[in-house]
Amino acid sequence: MLHQSRAPFALKRLPLALSCGLWLAAAGLHAQTAPTEPTPPAAEATLPAAAGATQKVEINGARISDTEQRRRSTASKIIVGREEIEKFGDSTVGDLLKRLPGVTIGGTPGRGGQIRMRGLGNGYTQILLDGERVQGGLSLDSLDPDQIERIEIIRAPTAETGGRAIGGTINIITREGFTRKLNDLKASVAYENGRVQPQLNWSREDKFEALGLDYNLNMGVNRRDTDDRSVVTTTSPTKDYTETDTSRSQRTGVNLGGKLQWKLEGGDSLQVMPFIVHSEGDSDKTGQVIGTAVPMLPFSTSQSHSDSSLTLGRLNSMYKAQIGDGRLEARVGLGMSRSLSNTHRVEQDSEDATAGNGGVATFDDRTLSRERSASLNTKYSLLLENGHNIVSGLELDRSHLSQNRTQLQDGTPLLDANLEQVSDPGDNLQARSMRTAVYSQDEWTINPNWSAYAGLRWEGIRTHSEAPKSDGSTVVGDSSSSVWTPLLHAVWKPEPKGADQVRMSLTRSYRSPPLANLIASTAPSKHNSETSPDRIGNPNLKPELATGIDLAYEYYLPGGGMLSISAFRRDIQDLMRTVPFSRLNPDGSKQYYTQPQNIGDAMTQGVEIDGKLRLTELWPDAPAVDLRANAALYNSKVKEVPGPNNRLDQQAAGSFNLGGDYKLPGTPLTIGGNFNWQPGYTTRLEYDQYAKQNAKRVVDLYAMYQLSPTARLRLTASNLAPRENDTESIVGNETVATQSQSYLNWRLGLELKL
Repeated sequence: MLHQSRAPFALKRLPLALSCGLWLAAAGLHAQTAPTEPTPPAAEATLPAAAGATQKVEINGARISDTEQRRRSTASKIIVGREEIEKFGDSTVGDLLKRLPGVTIGGTPGRGGQIRMRGLGNGYTQILLDGERVQGGLSLDSLDPDQIERIEIIRAPTAETGGRAIGGTINIITREGFTRKLNDLKASVAYENGRVQPQLNWSREDKFEALGLDYNLNMGVNRRDTDDRSVVTTTSPTKDYTETDTSRSQRTGVNLGGKLQWKLEGGDSLQVMPFIVHSEGDSDKTGQVIGTAVPMLPFSTSQSHSDSSLTLGRLNSMYKAQIGDGRLEARVGLGMSRSLSNTHRVEQDSEDATAGNGGVATFDDRTLSRERSASLNTKYSLLLENGHNIVSGLELDRSHLSQNRTQLQDGTPLLDANLEQVSDPGDNLQARSMRTAVYSQDEWTINPNWSAYAGLRWEGIRTHSEAPKSDGSTVVGDSSSSVWTPLLHAVWKPEPKGADQVRMSLTRSYRSPPLANLIASTAPSKHNSETSPDRIGNPNLKPELATGIDLAYEYYLPGGGMLSISAFRRDIQDLMRTVPFSRLNPDGSKQYYTQPQNIGDAMTQGVEIDGKLRLTELWPDAPAVDLRANAALYNSKVKEVPGPNNRLDQQAAGSFNLGGDYKLPGTPLTIGGNFNWQPGYTTRLEYDQYAKQNAKRVVDLYAMYQLSPTARLRLTASNLAPRENDTESIVGNETVATQSQSYLNWRLGLELKL
């Protein structure tokens, strides 16, 4: 049963940014009542057509605005379309997502990181690409924003998108087209810390009338050249040393995508959607350790060289047909990926080096991973006369993963504490997983004031793994789990002909154990300790189950602006967390391990506010600045861990974004910017184990100059006034503090409509 919660935050404790947002809401309530259909704000064309103005006006006028699509959805959904995606000319998807409501990015600014909704990552946030889960090790930063048609942020789960979304779902829809002719070319060059990073993108939309074929194609080529510097300080009663690492990384990536659509007789259609990504690069790193430690420092200096490559291909097809009174949609997908990484590391004065090698130790690590996947998804939609829209579906998804890893020390296989050759699950393995899901949902209008959505989904996952041991035996692991997820959503309009509305959701969602947590182990580390333990898997892990409630109020301004204030809570059962423990070696020393386990219950809750408007909606004589803002506060508690700060692992404490765009009257110049802030936080993982993250602040600015109806120039400054990213890991009386440098990135781009 869902426990009734108190208001998660008192208004007086809200930061200034959130209080200002609530003030704007109050100011809006004194404004004129919104019309039945809010008119979208007058937006500048993203890039005028070469043929004339008629094409520009006709297309933009017919399109339903992102705000209107959000208002019409029964389940809470935020739509981010092409206009918003193109504003900053972002080079990566991560740079784009960090400005969106409720989304935070882990890691150092400008270097990518885990994507989180409501501060929750690590499996709590579901990432979809064209409605299907991202597989094969694909990083969203491998995608180019020019390949994206729109982004859907779904805060509460639905039967169709799946229940593996305790934090929420981000669905990235690739370019669709088929409505106009398009031939765009974008070339840009970035400059960061003395390094140059070129990028080229091409998009084409057209049709072959003779074949009845509509198509769009897109291609991107990019070159990354970056410097990184980090300082890691380890302190304890027996240690006080600092390791400084500097590295240079270079990476080249190519991505190709497209959609081919044939319109068949009777309104049926067939789509084929190929997608290919290939990237390869290398990195050189040097390290130096200064200080004291008992018995001795891990090393004094180090040099390492790494190279890696990733190739991913996906071929999806979708067939739509009228079957009886309903509509059938069938998808078939095939995918493959291959990733290879090699690292060679040399350490001087290593504690493991012997007198015979002159105080030098070498380490080699080679990992080759391959993954194949196949999926079949069918969906049948039926609109009944009484207004019920029923959708039922079946999903089958099968994947096979193989991994081979070789670790050498001084040219021979790495040895464990008992001087035995290491070969554990996670080094060489074969794993298969099979996911089956069935669902049904009904969306209908009860009366002019109420609309509702009810859904039920069952999903089951089976995994099987095999890994050889050095003694010739094989470790076999099998795991299976299944979850029922009932879902209820409702929308209430105080005035049937008005636009304002209240959203309510009562849902069940879950987080399935990652495959690596079920089967994988790592070879014993060279410097095994409490802060550098070995890891073993747990085939008995159960999925986390979460019962959730969401409430939101949406207020729509007459000119197309809107404001949303929402609150949520999730009560989680069978929380998974990595638990440390130790074992005695034959020589009496300790070997430290971590293992994922189900440890008990947890809770997370929060308040979110987001909105956008043109400043003239509040003050008619003000400049025509388009403003957008979002803010959030999050809190969580793990019941089995004593407080304070017994938060969910890596959950950000909140986020804040404030941005605006302004076209200077009588000029071809548009300017804009965004301020992103994430407060720092401390997480207590165990009784004597903590993780700390400092506050993050990122400022982005851009200027766009319209050279001609078919060309424009854009200058972007990302991460203006960069700051260091500081984190701490505390285990017992040992503290490891990491300080990573971030950098300002300038980008100049030319955008052409051919």
